[in-house]
Amino acid sequence: MIKDTTQSSSHAVYSIKLHIVFVTKYRRKTLNAERLDDLRGAFADCLAAWRCTLLEFGGEADHVHLLVDIHPALNISVLINNLKTASARSLSDLSSSEPG
Repeated sequence: MIKDTTQSSSHAVYSIKLHIVFVTKYRRKTLNAERLDDLRGAFADCLAAWRCTLLEFGGEADHVHLLVDIHPALNISVLINNLKTASARSLSDLSSSEPG
């Protein structure tokens, strides 16, 4: 269970959570445990740069779920775009380092 904590800025108190789901192309079952761990790190790093916190992460072979605590001044569409870019780069780096 997540503790509901509020944050404050100079004129506001806020607690904004986003549930984000990313799916693989054509829902192909391409995510294994190693790739999910790599994605968790990539998402956490990207979110930290945007003043956000990854509260929960979970996934299966064809999709991942993120629960994110965000800042109210954040442009959500730009954040989602950056998360997609970070995940694609992370998976391509992992794929290029695999033998085969």
